[in-house]
Amino acid sequence: MATGLAAATARRHLLHLPRHRWAYLSSSAATTEGLDGGDGSGGGRVKIFDRDLKRRHRDRAAWAMGETDALADAVADNLLDRLEDCRKAFPSALCLGGSAGAVRRSLRGRGGIEKLIMMDMSADMVRKWQEMENATDDGLETHFVVGDEEYLPIKESSQDTIISCLGLHWTNDLPGAMIQCRLALKPDGLFLAAILGGETLKELRIACTIAQMEREGGISPRMSPLAQVRDAGNLLTRAGFTLPGVDVDRYTVKYNSALELVEHLRVMGETNALFQRNPILKKDTALATAAIYQSMFGLEDGTVPATFQVIYMTGWKEHPSQQKAKRRGSATLSFSDLQKQFGSNQN
Repeated sequence: MATGLAAATARRHLLHLPRHRWAYLSSSAATTEGLDGGDGSGGGRVKIFDRDLKRRHRDRAAWAMGETDALADAVADNLLDRLEDCRKAFPSALCLGGSAGAVRRSLRGRGGIEKLIMMDMSADMVRKWQEMENATDDGLETHFVVGDEEYLPIKESSQDTIISCLGLHWTNDLPGAMIQCRLALKPDGLFLAAILGGETLKELRIACTIAQMEREGGISPRMSPLAQVRDAGNLLTRAGFTLPGVDVDRYTVKYNSALELVEHLRVMGETNALFQRNPILKKDTALATAAIYQSMFGLEDGTVPATFQVIYMTGWKEHPSQQKAKRRGSATLSFSDLQKQFGSNQN
């Protein structure tokens, strides 16, 4: 199976579309939708995802994944570019779940990181990273921790930067996880995260919905809810980060078929983990989904495209040296004065 996956990866093509930068001024809280897990242990917490199932997905991905992944490597490399935009160094770093392996491969001395902690909820995934680390000799002090992003086992004010690449979108309480990250940062520490956005796999969503309507007479949740771009800035503000920044990339990956796309999602550990999921997918529904996908979105070369929208978030833990907005009403020059100074014909 691993050989087949390697061959499929070799045939896969990644197209990177231009980045769009967004600014957010609103401080209202992002809306979270979901259902209570109903097990009496959550104390009323919103539970959308089955974290135990997601851990098993990560276990499976640990033995199925290859040494590289074009999509994960591209996202990690783009995320780490933000370290090079900073003048300061980040000696200690925590890397959370998701595509942490891709982050490790893409570091290459960026950010002045001297000590790296790699954490994942899957013990099998952590062992996989340890095996890969044994084959790496770049002098970086690396430690491994089995832990859950929802209950961060990291000492407060201990890290210079926290990096999460394609992992936090599976947490039931995203603002809460981000607050824990802020608490684990040292003052003036940097939070970097990449999560999948709401336009991800839009082609598969459409094909799956049509196939279920045709074959089963209704639809059931097959795709996980994802954050919208408009919510990302609010999430950073709600978590207490200063100087928040958000931008978006859209990647288009070509596959030989929709079935190959689903196999790639399994290898990434990105398959459905909803509590309210239907655990059974009928064979004829799956084949109909693949046929509809090919019919609606197939390209001239016989491949099918899949869209991955990635939302990048940047935030800092508060520090007296950081820029701060001026007090409201403290301006000493009006716009009318500026217009007079530079001429009424200027727009």
